[in-house]
Amino acid sequence: MNAASARGAARLPPEVNRILYVRNLPYKTEEALSTEEIYDIFGKYGAIRQIRIGNRPDTRGTAFVVYEDIYDAKNAVDHLSGFNVCGRYLIVLYFQAARMQKRTESLEQKRAELEALRKRANA
Repeated sequence: MNAASARGAARLPPEVNRILYVRNLPYKTEEALSTEEIYDIFGKYGAIRQIRIGNRPDTRGTAFVVYEDIYDAKNAVDHLSGFNVCGRYLIVLYFQAARMQKRTESLEQKRAELEALRKRANA
């Protein structure tokens, strides 16, 4: 059995996909990683289609890495979760749209509650 057929025969958990969500990246100006540096780290595990780095206050320290192949993405998660970059340990997860939606809704709800508290405090 060659490597390609062994990969095709392997059963992957349902959460595995080509899009990785990376957290805990260094984001301070002097430590921040460029797209090229992230490519150097993640590119060792396979061909990358796209890298997106968070640049807003609520997304800084995060990135999305999209692989061409699902098995390369799995390999990257297996090897880079907990990888030390500039004294920070990476958290590498499979992107799950439903979890991200819940997180966004929760953040919006917290912002609304904070605004209501501010209005009450100023009244």
